[in-house]
Amino acid sequence: MFTRHLPMVGHTKGNRSAVTCALKCGNACAHPDPNCSSNPTFKDIVDAAISRRSALGLGGVAAAVVVGGTAVAGAPAARADHGNTPNWGGTLNFDAIAPVPKTVDDVTVPEGYEWTPIIRWGDPLFADSSEFDLEHQTRASQEGQFGYNSDYLNVISDGGNDRTGYLVNNHEYTNENIMFSPEYIASNPEDVVDAGIAAHGLSVVDLERDGKGQPWRYVRGGRRNRRITGFTPFSVDGPAAGSDLLKTVEDPTGKLVLGTLNNCAGGTTPWGTVLSGEENFDQYFVGTAGNAEQERLGISPGVTQRGWERYHDRFNLNNAGYENEANRFGWIVEIDPEDPTSTPVKHTALGRFKHEAGTVHIAKSGHAVVYSGDDQRNDYVYKFVSAKKYRKGDKKNNMQLLSQGTLYVARFDGNSPASEIDGKATVPSDGAFDGTGEWIALVDGNESLVPGFTVEEVLVNTRLAADTMGATKMDRPEDVETNPVTGKVYIALTNNSQRAAGAIDEANPVPGNRDGHVIELIEDGNDHTSETFTWNILLLAGDPATSTTAYFSGFPADQVSPISCPDNLAFDSEGTLWISTDGQPGTLQYGDALHKVTLEGPERGRVQQFLAVPRDAETCGPVIHDRDNSVFVAVQHPGENGKWGAPTSYFPDFVPGGPLRGDKVAAPRPTVVQVWGGKPGNGNSGNNGNGNNGNGNSGNNGKGKGKNK
Repeated sequence: MFTRHLPMVGHTKGNRSAVTCALKCGNACAHPDPNCSSNPTFKDIVDAAISRRSALGLGGVAAAVVVGGTAVAGAPAARADHGNTPNWGGTLNFDAIAPVPKTVDDVTVPEGYEWTPIIRWGDPLFADSSEFDLEHQTRASQEGQFGYNSDYLNVISDGGNDRTGYLVNNHEYTNENIMFSPEYIASNPEDVVDAGIAAHGLSVVDLERDGKGQPWRYVRGGRRNRRITGFTPFSVDGPAAGSDLLKTVEDPTGKLVLGTLNNCAGGTTPWGTVLSGEENFDQYFVGTAGNAEQERLGISPGVTQRGWERYHDRFNLNNAGYENEANRFGWIVEIDPEDPTSTPVKHTALGRFKHEAGTVHIAKSGHAVVYSGDDQRNDYVYKFVSAKKYRKGDKKNNMQLLSQGTLYVARFDGNSPASEIDGKATVPSDGAFDGTGEWIALVDGNESLVPGFTVEEVLVNTRLAADTMGATKMDRPEDVETNPVTGKVYIALTNNSQRAAGAIDEANPVPGNRDGHVIELIEDGNDHTSETFTWNILLLAGDPATSTTAYFSGFPADQVSPISCPDNLAFDSEGTLWISTDGQPGTLQYGDALHKVTLEGPERGRVQQFLAVPRDAETCGPVIHDRDNSVFVAVQHPGENGKWGAPTSYFPDFVPGGPLRGDKVAAPRPTVVQVWGGKPGNGNSGNNGNGNNGNGNSGNNGKGKGKNK
């Protein structure tokens, strides 16, 4: 049990380890590509769509307007800032730091900033919670403590005197080989399984601080404090609720699910709830041989990495009555952080796949629009448009918005000749990697628009439905976020090392794409309910000093910080993009990081590294409170390559350069961190962050990392 099957040894690059591959996504890259569809050419797709829509009485395909690269990149911003002029460099003032070697076991921040932990795995949330005891973790203790491996994060002030607030944080997965001693695992295997299930899910935690601009601390026993785990009951809503595809022997209604698993990116809604995406849920289940629906999601036969099926029948899909248990995961879930007694909901209307993100934007029409990526190589980007309209201040109405609507999948079409997409990142003759696209409707309310699929089948087996409709295979779509100032949509495509040279297209132009890229999508008319869009590539990630394919929208490559494997996206108050990385850089040996990226004006495409996380860790979150001079990140899986008694990280309970504080056994703890402070100046001296321009001082050469309070 909990043995590490590590087929990715020798195949990972940069900061991503084979252990992380095993535990985070079940070695997805070592398995055959679950997307075996042979999507036709764009012309064939259009011809088929016209024929299909005519047969359904839906009229012709909406005309797509081809916009040249210059027009897309330089189009006037759709303003949502009430006339305020954005500062496209953002308001946080800092000098870009140099890339930090991946062996550095510290949070590295710019000169003038400090960092402090807010809350760590195992911190007690309630008055009666057990104190953290590294050597005796149980289901009961975990249900009262902050969960493991933090991912999606938001920090929200209550306003008023600005001294109280709360945070919400996802807990994606567990590493039992660090959390428990081998002796404890051997003597208490069922307890370890249950503690691991309880360490998944989400936490809601009250915060307090001394005043605006000061560091937050969590409140034990806060009124909103809550743990949602792999055992917590969830209701199910939407068109697939109650479907035979969701029923099990324990839930013959198909409307009540125990738990949420592998929660990755998410979003906070305008009505104050939090959405969380269930991502790599496939790895928790023993699959059925020859089951095409399971195979499309990566669920395979054989014992699982964690062995939960030994003690919980529902994790073995071969057990009578549990054949549908996996169908009850892979959804967007919604929780109400203001009501710790409320039942969280799984929304079937948004489809089932490996969800990244759950970004809500209220369209000009008042409809709620949710964007989401399906995080696997060669999978798709999705959008949901609610049937009902948002009503400001009407929470009861708004909490029904995600129960019914139209689910779309994206198709991207480049506007350059195929001969100009040469796999070497040569910019096409029109000046950009760009083109047009269409949102293909899969479900409209209770009606399936996919031939041969019922509405329940589309929503439960969304990948197969999207295959049928000819969606564009993308390079691991992760976070999808809407710029609060311009309304433009940004898509993080983390990487796809297995994209063949013969399978490149203008939206995914790099074969063997280890470093990933970011796409900027503009809905036609800036109407987020539109069925057509234009798009362009903002950046092709990489280290300009070594990469032959790195591209930064024309900004001089020798003046940017190296960046690789874009994962989570965020914006500051001025609409500047921030990107956290997962495996950064994919082709180098630096620690994962958080970067600021300018989006408009002469410095469009400029990348500046703000921080780096400790050894073996991934940068998650992030949250940018630039007007409060604060940045928040979730430090996930620090010390992932270590083992019990031989850690590779002591984060965060260490004295830099000294021994661990307090605990008898050393172990790293996933932690939410606040970076705060700042210094006077214009923040423009950090041109490259790696000394490529001569004096090497732009990033302080990794020095000036501030203080751990």
